[in-house]
Amino acid sequence: MYVTRHSEITDQRLHGDLWTLYRRAYAPVARLSPTHEMLDREEFSHQLRSSNNRVWVVWDESRPVGMALITTDVRATRWLNEDFFADTYPERFQAGRVHYVVWVTIDPSHAARGALMVLARQALAVESRDGALLVFDIPELHQPHDEGGGAALMLRMAQMVGEAQLVTLTTQRYYAVDFAPVAQVEETYDQEISGTSKRM
Repeated sequence: MYVTRHSEITDQRLHGDLWTLYRRAYAPVARLSPTHEMLDREEFSHQLRSSNNRVWVVWDESRPVGMALITTDVRATRWLNEDFFADTYPERFQAGRVHYVVWVTIDPSHAARGALMVLARQALAVESRDGALLVFDIPELHQPHDEGGGAALMLRMAQMVGEAQLVTLTTQRYYAVDFAPVAQVEETYDQEISGTSKRM
């Protein structure tokens, strides 16, 4: 396996191959989340074409089996609040050293073959040299608790290429108010009242 680095990708065949990889890797996880974890094809292609983004691709011969996309300008993303980083990390924000991992995908058939580590060594080494604050988010599937999980793995990979520490920025949870049980109770109550009336 080997890694290539790209930016402003315009090759349509490469776009198609990377889209296939993205869907193959993300689709099983995306179905388990109540939120949209996947980009659509247009959003995906836009990210590949952007000059703000670094695209890293792991290849097994001529087939892409892993990919990471890191944006170097959080102002150009819809996922992060630039005001937060401008206020909290003003010097690094002004210097353009707040970066964001938009996605990391590994083909399921290569997950056990070290593709992620190969990808991490290349991509994170550049982030380390930049002195970046590298922001990332993880679905609950890969981070069920505050400790361990994907965040701890990310830290270990970062420490392979330089000094790094893990910073918790925020936690967001999704809830729902379920009115179905209330409706069932009311229906049962109405049935009981109706039965009482008939007996009377």
